[in-house]
Amino acid sequence: MSRTPLDLDVSVSYGLPRKGLPAAVSFRRWAEAAARGRIRRGDLAIRVVDTKEGRALNRHYRGKDYATNVLSFPVDLPEGVDLPLLGDLVICAPVVAREAKEQGKPLASHYAHLTVHGVLHLLGLDHDDEREAEAMELLEREILAGLGIPDPY
Repeated sequence: MSRTPLDLDVSVSYGLPRKGLPAAVSFRRWAEAAARGRIRRGDLAIRVVDTKEGRALNRHYRGKDYATNVLSFPVDLPEGVDLPLLGDLVICAPVVAREAKEQGKPLASHYAHLTVHGVLHLLGLDHDDEREAEAMELLEREILAGLGIPDPY
């Protein structure tokens, strides 16, 4: 793991009551773990939403009429504009809670996994084919292990 300093500005907002949700400091720590060694500087926003907002965003941007666990919106800057913007993550709290329960995972571990997963998408990684999926999952496992979180798969 690179020891290069990381200047990551993570803004966290909540679109629902925060009770039972991870604190902003946790989201920042998980995002930093995913970004460390991959970038030197970046800005991203994380918004934790309810099912209604998550569904509306997924329908509008992906054409899928249901709330999903995490949506990644990488920044698309015009040519010649050089800013450290990475993009936005939207995490749907009720979906995350349901999945964690169904999968028998600690809730915080599932939030950490989805934050790492989303940040990797913002950094350009994807899982469109089996080879990409395996590489991304391996990287997620390594990052999460560094945070003391067991294999999410």
